[in-house]
Amino acid sequence: MPADGTNARKVDRGEAEGGCPISRSSDGVWTVRGHATARAVLRSNDTVQAGLGVETVEKMPAKIRRPVLYRDGPEHREHRRQTARYFTARRVDESYRGIMQSVADKQLDKLRDSGQAQLSELSFNLAIEVACAVIGLTESRPGLQRRLERFFPEEFGAPGFTSLNGLYWIWRQATNWAGIYFNDVRPAVRARRAGRRDDLISHLLDEGCSAAEILGECITFAAAGMVTTREFVNLAAWHLFTDSALLKRYRAAEEAERIAILHELLRLEPIVGHLRRRATAPIELPGENEEPVTVAAGEIIDIQLSAANADPAAVGDRPLEVCPLRPLDNASAYGLSFGDGAHKCPGANIAIVETDIFLSKLFALPGVRMDTAPRVSFNDAIGGYELRDMVVAVPK
Repeated sequence: MPADGTNARKVDRGEAEGGCPISRSSDGVWTVRGHATARAVLRSNDTVQAGLGVETVEKMPAKIRRPVLYRDGPEHREHRRQTARYFTARRVDESYRGIMQSVADKQLDKLRDSGQAQLSELSFNLAIEVACAVIGLTESRPGLQRRLERFFPEEFGAPGFTSLNGLYWIWRQATNWAGIYFNDVRPAVRARRAGRRDDLISHLLDEGCSAAEILGECITFAAAGMVTTREFVNLAAWHLFTDSALLKRYRAAEEAERIAILHELLRLEPIVGHLRRRATAPIELPGENEEPVTVAAGEIIDIQLSAANADPAAVGDRPLEVCPLRPLDNASAYGLSFGDGAHKCPGANIAIVETDIFLSKLFALPGVRMDTAPRVSFNDAIGGYELRDMVVAVPK
């Protein structure tokens, strides 16, 4: 961490920290920076998803069931209840930990064999294989990583019918959806129609979902379980490579303390920078000095997670330092980085455990080093960072 102890963040989002816990901009959007206010929004039953592509999903035919990320209310809660068993700590230990260990070993073998590797590629392969095991995408044809890279490019264009560029992005999106459907989803669905297994796709088939609806769920989980985990592995490694005291502590710690370190890094630098909600009824929220503020029905609320996670009222003094196991006031160790309320990320435990398994093995390699720091870019749709071109190396 910096010698003056002021700000250990690696990623500069260019956003103001602190200030009023909730304010309304000239375009009518409410910006939330306070932790208590943000949590109240996320836990409210009078809000629904806004952002994360929900506007596109709302244009789908009504007969097509929306992915769980875009559903709210009783239907959403029932789906989460029925699928919770795939994400419990016990399930991770019994069904996924062995997969995480073997995939991490396989990826680090590549590093040992070549002497150097791009960490973003190793971590993406890790995240893909673990998420596929949870979802049930186990009959994919070769090239899934390439298909996902194309589906989630570093820069998105705007589809439309009024320009060549817009037409290109319409064609590209359709091609990407078709590629994942025919090469990954359809083979998995066919296999599970022949014989159910204990995974998410089998559950969706039991619920009567069509192959197209299962495709939507798979893409949602790909974004949530593969793309974000990849970024966090790179972020945590970057901190550990550049903080010798923290790395020494991480290497010597038992799993519980290592996970506490990872939680603190995630609190400090959430992958997704913004969560948006739309009010469906008037909501009263705590404002400056806990004075109530009323958000009207139909208005958009933009939660700035990097600010909410650094709210001293929730996380204590020195909120921008790396202080694992810091005293907290009614806050999670990772802040709101996995969300909260009905839409809290179900795979939080999976993401942290697989990150710890991979990094523990990486930093156990003799002489491991970072040759090139990552290049930082941003996905404006979610205010999320993307870390590429970090080169790690070991002696040959």
